Amino acid sequence: MRDVLRHRGPDEEGIFTSGRLGLGHRRLSIVDLKTGQQPMFNDDRSLVIVYNGEVYNHLELRPELEQRGFAFRTTSDTETILRAYEAYGPAAVERFRGMFSFAIWDTRSEELFIARDRLGVKPLYYAQSEDGSFYFGSEIKALLAANALRPELEMRALTDYLANHAPSGELTLFAGVKRLLPGHTLTVKDEKISIRQFWDVSFERNTDDPRSDADWVRDWSELFRESVRLRLMSDVPLGMFLSGGIDSSAIAAVMSELVDSPIKTFSVAFAEREANELRYARLVAERFATDHHEITVAPEEFFSALPKLIWHEDEPIAHPSSIALYFVSKLAAENVKVVLTGEGSDESLAGYGRYWMTLSNLRLGSRYHGITSRPLRAVVETAIEGLPAGSRLRHRLRKSFLCVEPTIESMYFDNFAVFSRTMQDHLLSPGTKELLNGSADPYREMSSVFASVHSNDLLDKMLYADTKTYLQELLMKQDQMSMAASIESRVPFLDHKLVEFTAAMPNRMKLRGRTTKYVLRKAMEGVLPDEILTRGKMGFPVPIGKWFRGEFRHLVDEYVLSERSLSRGLFEPTEVRQIVERHMTGENHDERLWSLINLEIWQRTMIEGESTA
Repeated sequence: MRDVLRHRGPDEEGIFTSGRLGLGHRRLSIVDLKTGQQPMFNDDRSLVIVYNGEVYNHLELRPELEQRGFAFRTTSDTETILRAYEAYGPAAVERFRGMFSFAIWDTRSEELFIARDRLGVKPLYYAQSEDGSFYFGSEIKALLAANALRPELEMRALTDYLANHAPSGELTLFAGVKRLLPGHTLTVKDEKISIRQFWDVSFERNTDDPRSDADWVRDWSELFRESVRLRLMSDVPLGMFLSGGIDSSAIAAVMSELVDSPIKTFSVAFAEREANELRYARLVAERFATDHHEITVAPEEFFSALPKLIWHEDEPIAHPSSIALYFVSKLAAENVKVVLTGEGSDESLAGYGRYWMTLSNLRLGSRYHGITSRPLRAVVETAIEGLPAGSRLRHRLRKSFLCVEPTIESMYFDNFAVFSRTMQDHLLSPGTKELLNGSADPYREMSSVFASVHSNDLLDKMLYADTKTYLQELLMKQDQMSMAASIESRVPFLDHKLVEFTAAMPNRMKLRGRTTKYVLRKAMEGVLPDEILTRGKMGFPVPIGKWFRGEFRHLVDEYVLSERSLSRGLFEPTEVRQIVERHMTGENHDERLWSLINLEIWQRTMIEGESTA
């Protein structure tokens, strides 16, 4: 279990066994290089810890612990966690500011305590076998190495994967393997598992708050700067991923003020013009005189790496940008051991176009349904469906003028799903539907999260849902692709104090008309080039649709249309062939083909044990 995760910690290794317990650790040495080895024990060896992550405020916590009589032997944050647990018990986790997953074994009570950070930056998976044995690890492959379970597809997670790029809740695509949700702790005692939530983001606002827009910008900027400063804690070289978008550019701007030497920046692109943002990254690198490095990935390299990277991610790769992230991580690893990244801004600052589009479509759809009759709407729908299948106008009109009542499911879940509920009804085979036995709701997790947020504001609900679901896959990608190259990534936008402050801000400071991330744009006025402040969001474009129609069509033939793929019986062969045919004749189904290809490669490598070569 320990050694299959060597890539996560190539510097040192440790193991501890005692009776029924075994703890293993691989170390990527970043803080306290000489004395931070793990597993680590307290003075009388009654407690032992293994830990992955960084607690940025660990030095601030020490004085109070020293007053309580604890003498520190190291300067590592690992020891601070251990001492804090001695002092405060499970409540200690609420004092930590950072990213972490850790496990502490108490030899006296024979109790295992596990915690995962508030936003889920660091992963934690677990399984309990039929005999009551409990296994956990930073990656699922560690559980497989222990023979904790026989690898099988978790059918209950399939529809969630098909709709939302990845399973959204505690289920994974492996039957019997769960993820500990962010902001939760887990305790195992006498083979019984108990889980407790210790943090959640709140959108509760003080309606009497007198702050002006300028005040909000100032206060937000101070917290953002503090968040970046905290993430510079390191005893080894660090740098940052620079995409040329506003998020990473803002980090570069603040970071360059806080360090003495030029910061090291790393960018990645593809040769295709539509998938190359390097000129924006260079613009920012020039502005802040960074030590800039770039890599361009060829499609042959991209696809050659795919099976190996699915193995690293444990589950199908949701977004093609993960592959690019791995290559830029490899580039960075030649120079640094830690990088800062811009992940998390979109989900807290309403950075995706789907937020304003949904709000606009719901308003427009409600008015449209209020003033038109059903027969007239049927005529409009026929006209829209008659437009060319691949046309952008048809796509946009269908979002607003549907012959159903406008709802969150129709306007938000369905509109932005890879395979919508209706599409899945056509795609899934009768055998698959029978196995699902009524548990085929692709939006079950999303709907549950929507219903649990304590706010009636639709934007709050969307931001909360994405933080709890969509963001989790992005963070898994960020962690596992960087760790595949043996470097650590840190996410300043997801400092929990900054996230809490942002959630409680008026929504006009996040989304103003169609202007996303309003407070960030105002904070960076005069700091970032205007071209960066005003450019639209591109995400990280990867031209896979074009590749699938061209020289990489054979991948579609092998992993989507082959007898081996279709004979699994998960999908209706006729529907699968139609999707491929429509894509090849000009409609855009790149996300759907990507999901199907990844699912098949995942089944071959992770379920059937085929080589990733």
